[in-house]
Amino acid sequence: MAVVELSGVSKRFGETAVLDRVDLRVEDGEAVVFVGPSGCGKSTLLRLIAGLDDPTDGAIAIGGRDVSDVSPAERGVAMVFQSYALYPHLSVYENMAFALRLAKRPQAEVDQAVRAAAEVLSISHLLDRKPKALSGGQRQRVAIGRAIVRSPEVFLFDEPLSNLDAELRGRMRYEFARLHQQLGRTMIYVTHDQVEAMTLADRIVVLSGGRVQQVGAPMELYQRPVNRFVAGFIGNPAMNMLPGRLVEATADLATVELDGGVRVTAAVDAHAASRGDEVTLGVRPEAWAIGEGENALTLPVRFVEALGGATYAYLDAGDGEGRLVVQAPADARIVAAEPLTVRFSSADAHLFGRDDLAFPRRLNH
Repeated sequence: MAVVELSGVSKRFGETAVLDRVDLRVEDGEAVVFVGPSGCGKSTLLRLIAGLDDPTDGAIAIGGRDVSDVSPAERGVAMVFQSYALYPHLSVYENMAFALRLAKRPQAEVDQAVRAAAEVLSISHLLDRKPKALSGGQRQRVAIGRAIVRSPEVFLFDEPLSNLDAELRGRMRYEFARLHQQLGRTMIYVTHDQVEAMTLADRIVVLSGGRVQQVGAPMELYQRPVNRFVAGFIGNPAMNMLPGRLVEATADLATVELDGGVRVTAAVDAHAASRGDEVTLGVRPEAWAIGEGENALTLPVRFVEALGGATYAYLDAGDGEGRLVVQAPADARIVAAEPLTVRFSSADAHLFGRDDLAFPRRLNH
């Protein structure tokens, strides 16, 4: 069983703490994605699992075996990096066979492993080509193929799609999902792209400042973020954050007075908070509707972005910079510099206290 367990893992470079007491368990066959902004420690965490760096504190186990002091070659992992790192003078076949030849495996075993991996990745017709004759997506498949032929217990991917254009990244996301389903191996994937995380993960690990902020299934993080950071990071465009103060709260509903004096409600349990506390109301762009009704705001439009399938209106929420984003139907008639009335349901609102932690939501489904 390729269960990966991290217990109190920390990493410091001198006085700089990159990771701080990370506890995590990745189940056998699970696809887990580490996501977070640049510098949050996600790639460092992957390197610790791979054995390319040593933890300052804590322990790492793979398949029930403590590998904290075990060399990378003996951990049963294979890592695919952001750069393809292919040998330019070798064919695709020889690139994929290189590690097995280095291990002095029999030629029949090498040939079977390479051709089987090529079949899985749909690159059998490319085995005689050199890397310079391949597209970016094909090179990435060859890099993955080199990992597959080693038959590892755990696959580690460090932002493997970041060098590809947007269209190719979309296609390769599907390929990664298909590959995981077909191989059924434990996969740990690092990205700063939340779309990749939401698409590929059984569970997402959100990191910030070297600490795990939340671990959960993609929709769990989307619907029930535990703090303001996770709420703002998961979702594109990002969740709208509106400052205000708590006016009244019960176990089912909170009334918030926004900056500017408008009062709105959120279906959250904020009864433990005090009246007058500073809070932040969070409402996702797609949760707004145009027109009067419950929790309505009338704000000037600063910018309109028509994307074909949807239209995004950027409203002036008091800072003059169009920070409130509303997703509207593609045929919505929205005019820049004119006021627009929008509303949201209390059930779609999130509320965060002055400590940035989320109050429990009363979901409407």
